[in-house]
Amino acid sequence: MSAPIYLNDLGVVCALGDGRAAVASAMFADVPGGLSDNDSLLPGRTLALGEVRTPLPALEDLPVALRGRNNALLDVALAQIAPAVAAAIARHGAERVAVVLGTSTSGIGESEQALRTHAEQGQWPQGFDYAQQEMGTAAQFVRQRSGAQGPAWTLSTACSSSAKALMSAARMLRAGIVDAVIAGGADSLCRFTVAGFSALESVSALRCNPFSQHRAGINIGEGAALFLLTREPGPVCLAGWGESADAHHMSAPDPQGMGAIDALQQALLRAGWGADEVDYVNLHGTATGHNDAMESLAVSQVLGNGVPASSTKPLTGHTLGASGAIEAALCWILLAENPQQQLPPHWWDGVPDPALPVLPLVAPGSRLAQAPRRVLSNSFAFGGSNAVLALERR
Repeated sequence: MSAPIYLNDLGVVCALGDGRAAVASAMFADVPGGLSDNDSLLPGRTLALGEVRTPLPALEDLPVALRGRNNALLDVALAQIAPAVAAAIARHGAERVAVVLGTSTSGIGESEQALRTHAEQGQWPQGFDYAQQEMGTAAQFVRQRSGAQGPAWTLSTACSSSAKALMSAARMLRAGIVDAVIAGGADSLCRFTVAGFSALESVSALRCNPFSQHRAGINIGEGAALFLLTREPGPVCLAGWGESADAHHMSAPDPQGMGAIDALQQALLRAGWGADEVDYVNLHGTATGHNDAMESLAVSQVLGNGVPASSTKPLTGHTLGASGAIEAALCWILLAENPQQQLPPHWWDGVPDPALPVLPLVAPGSRLAQAPRRVLSNSFAFGGSNAVLALERR
């Protein structure tokens, strides 16, 4: 049997707050929070976005190539697990601690500002480096900031990026290549992503409404979540995972959900769970027509219609490449720091789509009769990149 992999510590920042306590309080609140109106990113439109309000560090002590909002979000999350990371480096040696991250925006926001300045003034602004928008910058930043000296890389597979980063970290640990991994992801709000999804007619101006007959698209969000993974026992185990690449379409999921079904089945098989042993599933739940139709079909086929489920994107927004890690973070909190045995509520208008299989969506204030032990978290990305994490309290 392969060695168990544990998520020993967690740092998180998103629209719900900075740190586990703030995020937990907002996630389980009686009214939905997180999102706020923004009229600056898309001229002429006011959109509900999952914007981080926490003051972020300027990173002025670092080379320009490592500065930017994406890395500032990572810095906030990394600071929360810094003592555990330092202890791992002291115990194993810096070269035995790796970094694996997921992102989809990297430093595009900084490039947007620089391009605007160049168009208006004919020259690049001071304090800009093209390397800020390179995908690998995220892992390079965390490696330098943390003192880790093991392998470091960044994955970019759209909305599955940071979920797949956790899987890559687990494989590296099981192979004995390293003894600890800082893994997770970050994405930051910028005009490029908001305008891009708007062009696809996938953005809702109001709080998104997943699985409703009236669903009208996503809310873009931002944030970061970082875990310290080791083979040493911790509060939450990465019991299994599943991933597939069905390549059905560049932006639309396979309507039959075959790739999602495959990923869900792999996760259960690798974890050694039966479908009836799952206590909760965090849905990808983007509130787009195609995703919700596909996901409800896949979940009902693999898990039946009895597992409590919710989408947390009405609270965080869709944090794109960071969503897998941030939603895994919400599941970690649910398992490890949840004495009231609450479940994340599914905020929507309560009007089901009669064309979709019925899922038992979590009502606000719901609690389990006993502490949750086993949960799944879904991430289904553009291009048919599907990822499912199986997390277990041990």
